[in-house]
Amino acid sequence: MEQLQKIDDGLKNGVYDRSFRKLYSEQELSLQKERYAQALKEFHKVFPGHEKAALYSAPGRTEVGGNHTDHQHGRVLAAAVNLDVIAVVALNDDHVIRVQSKGFSMNVVELDNLEIQEKEKNTSDGLIRGIAARFTQMGYQVKGFDAYTTSNVLKGSGLSSSAAFEVLIGTIISKEFCGGGVDAVEIAKIGKYSENNYFGKASGLMDQMVSSVGAFVAIDFNDPENPVIEKVDFDFAACGYALCITDTKGNHANLTPDYVAVPTEMKQVAAYFQKDVLRDVPEEDFYAALPELRKSVSDRAVLRAIHFYQDNRRAAEEAQALKSGDFETFCRLVKESGDSSFKWLQNTYSPAHPEEQGVSLGLAVSERILNGHGACRVHGGGFAGTIQAFVPLALVEEYRQEMDAVFGPSSCHVLQIREAGGVKIEKE
Repeated sequence: MEQLQKIDDGLKNGVYDRSFRKLYSEQELSLQKERYAQALKEFHKVFPGHEKAALYSAPGRTEVGGNHTDHQHGRVLAAAVNLDVIAVVALNDDHVIRVQSKGFSMNVVELDNLEIQEKEKNTSDGLIRGIAARFTQMGYQVKGFDAYTTSNVLKGSGLSSSAAFEVLIGTIISKEFCGGGVDAVEIAKIGKYSENNYFGKASGLMDQMVSSVGAFVAIDFNDPENPVIEKVDFDFAACGYALCITDTKGNHANLTPDYVAVPTEMKQVAAYFQKDVLRDVPEEDFYAALPELRKSVSDRAVLRAIHFYQDNRRAAEEAQALKSGDFETFCRLVKESGDSSFKWLQNTYSPAHPEEQGVSLGLAVSERILNGHGACRVHGGGFAGTIQAFVPLALVEEYRQEMDAVFGPSSCHVLQIREAGGVKIEKE
């Protein structure tokens, strides 16, 4: 750990610039250095007794391919983005983890008791305790630390701010107490363990995995306990496109039944074949059984199963297109995925509120601006919220302005794919 003043001087003198360039674009470098310097000041206010500290970062993520395929043990393609949660961290001798996140009350987790606390379900305290518990179960000695964090990962955008926080805490513990010996894949699994058991949410592994590993990541969940993970090498910065995420300002209230219905209906189709998930049902058997299947499940369930088979295959094709450097084919596949989500998966608006179709409107406006270039699709779980678009650089400003005009100022966020996952930021 460096002395606080040396870190502050280093931010001003550029000794962290090479590390920052792995996380952020050249255009945002000065703003990011100011952001870290401000976090350093806030850390000193909250934890004034420390002389040394370290800097950490963990990114949000965007789902790119495989919409609602992971819960059926399918394939997905996702990527880390240049929005992140950062931390200034110092060790303490109190055997307590204290985390002060900007805008929230302080999390205080005593490490003498790492059992599940029912009162901590759905809280950051629970996430922190669960991560520390899992490291301890693995044989590592977790000690106390104080951290000040701030995040620009958009909440409610499908960019997974909670997974970024889990990866941040896991990366800190790995670097400070395990000699960095716990790799990115294991850190993601630790985050999932904590979220499932201590936070009380039955999440999958995709969000944590992408935040931890970084860049484009193809994941096959055929064996969900041991997913096949492949980091896909592709120079997104050189492809001539930007990633735009637009918040269409939809109402997220009362959407739980819509989200629950997607995996429920897919599993109803699988159950017809006496299987738990669609990945275990051969596609040819599904189509051969359609006449009888319709007597047992709804047509919407059948259509959602069709989407699964198509998008499960498409996610792998998207990854292959990137590996081949074929961005044109990649964009065509993203567009096909978006069309399938709209028509067969039917998650662009809630059937209970057909008068509210911000996502559909955002896609219509996007297609008009893009005029056959790039691609756009619903982002994340759907029904309300955000859309994703790959926009040619020459159209980015026009696209941003028009989306902001329709959905309000700062609705459209222009992002880049980030190569690094969870990291400790070192001098280089």
